[in-house]
Amino acid sequence: MRKEPMNQISEKGLRVWRVYGMIQAFFILLLAIGAGVLTYIFEWPLYIYAIAGAVVILYIYCFVYLFPKIKWMRWRYEVRETEIELQYGLFIVKRTLIPMVRVQHVDTSQGPILRKYNLAGITISTAATDHEIPALVMEEADDLRSRISNLARVADDDV
Repeated sequence: MRKEPMNQISEKGLRVWRVYGMIQAFFILLLAIGAGVLTYIFEWPLYIYAIAGAVVILYIYCFVYLFPKIKWMRWRYEVRETEIELQYGLFIVKRTLIPMVRVQHVDTSQGPILRKYNLAGITISTAATDHEIPALVMEEADDLRSRISNLARVADDDV
């Protein structure tokens, strides 16, 4: 088996995924508060408060701390002359090889949270699928987009 790809996404990506987790946790907290209000209105058993609180705490731990860290540690990529290799996954680690001759176009994208951290994602499009490399420093994303585009053009000329 090949060794894993060399390049890792930016450590700021970990922070971005934690921010996403906090935003999601906020909505889970609102649901828990709603369950608490219903418990009070309909005089349901008080252990529902404890269950709702435990769900919120568990959700925050998993989606703000644990899962983003594992996801960041596993996310790797490498761009070679003839292929792009991606490795990612939380519990099941996937490794994908994208031949350069299959690359049709490469895009960068940047939402408001990524922009705050000066990060961008790269989307590599083939005829069948799209693959993304998330959370790269903006300059690195631009350079990588140009490099992949040039390599894909050269690979296409060789065929």
